[in-house]
Amino acid sequence: MTPTVEQLAAESIARWQRGEEYFPPLGRRFTPAQQAHKEVLLDRFLSSLEGELQSAPRTKTQRARVHERITSAFAEFARTALELEDRHLALLLDQGFPSVGTSLGRLARRFDPDVGTAEILQACRNAWAACGLQALFGLPMSVTPPVFAYSMLYPYSDNYLDDDAVPRELKLRFSAQFRRRLAGQNLPAANGREETIWRLVSLIESGYARAEYPEVYASLLAVHRSQEESIRLLDRSPGDIDQIHGNPDEVLPIVFAKGGASVLADAYLAAGRLTEAEAGFAFDWGVLLQLGDDLQDVREDSGKGLRTVFSTAAANNPLDALTNRTFHFALDVMTRMAALTRAPEALKDLLRRSSISLVVRAAGALPELYSGAYIAELETYSPFRFAFLGSRQEKLARHKGRLAKLFEAFLAGAEDEPVFPMLPSSLLM
Repeated sequence: MTPTVEQLAAESIARWQRGEEYFPPLGRRFTPAQQAHKEVLLDRFLSSLEGELQSAPRTKTQRARVHERITSAFAEFARTALELEDRHLALLLDQGFPSVGTSLGRLARRFDPDVGTAEILQACRNAWAACGLQALFGLPMSVTPPVFAYSMLYPYSDNYLDDDAVPRELKLRFSAQFRRRLAGQNLPAANGREETIWRLVSLIESGYARAEYPEVYASLLAVHRSQEESIRLLDRSPGDIDQIHGNPDEVLPIVFAKGGASVLADAYLAAGRLTEAEAGFAFDWGVLLQLGDDLQDVREDSGKGLRTVFSTAAANNPLDALTNRTFHFALDVMTRMAALTRAPEALKDLLRRSSISLVVRAAGALPELYSGAYIAELETYSPFRFAFLGSRQEKLARHKGRLAKLFEAFLAGAEDEPVFPMLPSSLLM
């Protein structure tokens, strides 16, 4: 029998607390001259991408040409600037990942013609994780009905619960009803939102019978429980920095349960049943992704009074030692992939690279929260200088609307057309 969420969280916290606080070796290092050369390559790729964003392709032929040009430009950039090999590019460009977003988007529009592009892209992030886990477990990558349903559940529910205009009592009522529906109760929907969410839960039930796959529903309930408990991380006086003073370890159980349970649910929705090694890796990977997100959002979280491991620590000290502990945790999590014997080695290598680069990039964007010596050392592990990355990410952000229109153009295509091409926003390793 696989471990429970509580057991996995306790084991994960214990590994975190045993972590070292010295700067670990993170792999490939880059000189300023090498970084400058790679920045030229990134600018060249971004220029080609900007050209494609000037107008959305309208015909099948136009979409095919856009797909070919972007894919070719990205492959060249990835080989030269990111130093990826053909085995990595085969995974990213030929073996399932590109089709995940397009497949989910087309299914979403059939399910709900009014769903927005932002909500679809929000769901895509989860679907990529679930399908990546399928590949790690030796399964074909596919947006199955349960993976689709789980990926779409939380844009509908989270966005409602995060809406400041919704009264607290309505949120509490909805949360309680949602918990009962996830537990298997046949409840009438009180409104259109609940009707949509109930339909998504039914899609999961159509793929995994409750009696045969109890762990699937236990994981979904764990995610819901962690969402409710995470409300405790929000202090009563947003913006008051004194409210987030304290020991980061105090928030570990909530943060670890929230991140770990989410990806554990991805794994169960992807495979139905898990081995102990698969469950352990999925949970720890979820924790690592949560830590990365919390580091990226530390400014915003501190302003809102949201207590996370990083916002709590940032109120008192530089984040050097805490970030080192995060790196050690990441390296430990990646060693656990050795037990996933059916996973392609190229995919394991990509996950190792992306897990480290996630933390490197997040810390590099927050120099005021670190010592100068730490940022200087960390920057040698980035193929691009931090200031340059910040300016180019701002440039990409200005094209967000055009990127969404390009995505929409590919969603409008037929099933036999090329899928939405891979783009670099999450691949700048």
